[in-house]
Amino acid sequence: MQEGTVIKTTGSWYAVTLDTGETLQCRMPGRFKLDGKSLTNPVAVGDRVSVAVDHTHDDAMITEIKPRRNYVVRQSPRQKHELHLIASNIDQAFIIATLVQPRLKQGFIDRCLMMTEPHDIPAWVVFHKSDTYGEEDMALYEGLRDIYTAIGYGVLLTSAVTGEGLEEMRVLLKHKVTLLCGQSGVGKSTLVNVLQPQLDLKVTVLSDYTGKGQHTTTFAEMYPLDFGGSLIDMPGIKTLSFNNLEPMDVAHNFREFFALSPDCKYPDCLHRTEPGCAVQAAMEQGIVSELRYMNYLKILEEIEEQNYWERHKHM
Repeated sequence: MQEGTVIKTTGSWYAVTLDTGETLQCRMPGRFKLDGKSLTNPVAVGDRVSVAVDHTHDDAMITEIKPRRNYVVRQSPRQKHELHLIASNIDQAFIIATLVQPRLKQGFIDRCLMMTEPHDIPAWVVFHKSDTYGEEDMALYEGLRDIYTAIGYGVLLTSAVTGEGLEEMRVLLKHKVTLLCGQSGVGKSTLVNVLQPQLDLKVTVLSDYTGKGQHTTTFAEMYPLDFGGSLIDMPGIKTLSFNNLEPMDVAHNFREFFALSPDCKYPDCLHRTEPGCAVQAAMEQGIVSELRYMNYLKILEEIEEQNYWERHKHM
């Protein structure tokens, strides 16, 4: 029996780099659950696993998944009642966004943070393609930067064209396992290629018609960095929903809302129409971002609607 780290998943096969340095293609029997929920994929990139190797038949089997330090999960885009395990044992996450080409869906940043916040995974918001920003775009960037830095998230402004912010990014990546997530077309692969040219990842081309990216990454994959550490590149995301969360989970994982919640009149306050809500009061005073609050309400609404239909589908 040998141990290693999963570096790529492709459905039924898993690439595992053993501690000896050898990489094997492995299979895995059976299905697994996570917190009682069915998984579309039992193994995540970043998982530590035990592998049984049969050299006679050139076969390798994952026999055990080691306990995870943390993990990132999303609702399966195809099977709405199941979860898709994205990555595990990560040190930090970089949410790659851009204000143009394609235009930013600001709610997407907060949805990504809903994947990392439950496990206290440090997250950075990286605004990429700064070389394409005009005066209005820069004003928008500065506003968003202020929102996220005020609540404790790191913010970077980067350009693979001019090199802006890349040295700072290298320093942050060094000796860490970092998850990269973002919408398709924001330039994740281009960034990675500049940071680590020998990887030569396929780059997304924006559609001339929609201005949106076409998916180039279909499975998460881990790449080593020659200056230390590794990147886990996850597929470009179009939508991000959460069938694994309850409304109170959302309230707890908008960190500035959670910090204010002890001052709410009711302990189960969801910060909507309840009297004596400290979050609503703080928003009215300009302390809490109205943009974040609107994104929060939208996620709550979606989860409650999903829960409603889940409860009533068998009635």
